[in-house]
Amino acid sequence: MAARAYWQGQIRLALVSIPVEIYSATKSGAAVSFKQIHEPSGQPIHYDKVVTGVGPVDADEIMKGYEVSKGEYVLLEQDEIDAVKLESKKTLELTQFVDASEIDVLYYEKPYFVVPADDLAEEAFIVLREALKRTKKVGLGQLAMRGREYVVSLKPCGRGMVLETLRYADEVHKAQGYFREIPDDKPSEELLELAEALIEKRSADFHPQEFHDRYVDALKDLIERKRKANGKKIIEDKDTGAKTGSNVVDLMAALKKSMEKSGGAEKAPAKKAPAKRAPAKTAAKTPAKKRA
Repeated sequence: MAARAYWQGQIRLALVSIPVEIYSATKSGAAVSFKQIHEPSGQPIHYDKVVTGVGPVDADEIMKGYEVSKGEYVLLEQDEIDAVKLESKKTLELTQFVDASEIDVLYYEKPYFVVPADDLAEEAFIVLREALKRTKKVGLGQLAMRGREYVVSLKPCGRGMVLETLRYADEVHKAQGYFREIPDDKPSEELLELAEALIEKRSADFHPQEFHDRYVDALKDLIERKRKANGKKIIEDKDTGAKTGSNVVDLMAALKKSMEKSGGAEKAPAKKAPAKRAPAKTAAKTPAKKRA
């Protein structure tokens, strides 16, 4: 395999150990980065490390400090920091199994591909993979990598498996603090049916290659045009077509219009007619109360 393994070790399930290698499953996108340039000279700007009232300082005079109170720091040597780094034990012990739906998406951080380290490990690897598929469970454990310890999950992925590092609980905001003010109203059935029909019309298989960063594409195009224009300023007026005015929207009309655009002449689903009941005995009619 051309890529270099990010970690090599073994997955342990009770008394069974499976030698594996993990590889990063993601890579950096085609981001456009800028440097600050001194316009008169065309040279990049450099940053010096300075101390207020002292000026520039040498690198060997710099230490790492943790602020315990305003203006008060505990200074640490690099070897002191290195001494508390966790040593990788080269073993991921699966200590618990949970339903995948139990892990909130907010906790997932970074994925890695997991493959058997050699031919001898393949049988046990496949047994674990298939057992996770059948039970629809995700394995959990803790793994020390590059000086720190991670909570990780393990799940099947095609012929292999994927290990994902998870955030700790204190790294995730509580959703209630953000959602508390949203009313718990129930929308009308007709609005729901229109929204569901619109979702159904736009449903399709996920093809990630169909999505790309349009901002990056626009920046690259701007850079190329600027280069060809020999530095001449390029500004284009964009008519976004956005209408200003009232934010009040007729939701029903907007959904119906969206359905027409998505499905042509197809109409939104009509409400289901209530089931016919046997005629009831004659009863005195009472006037409905007016809503306050």
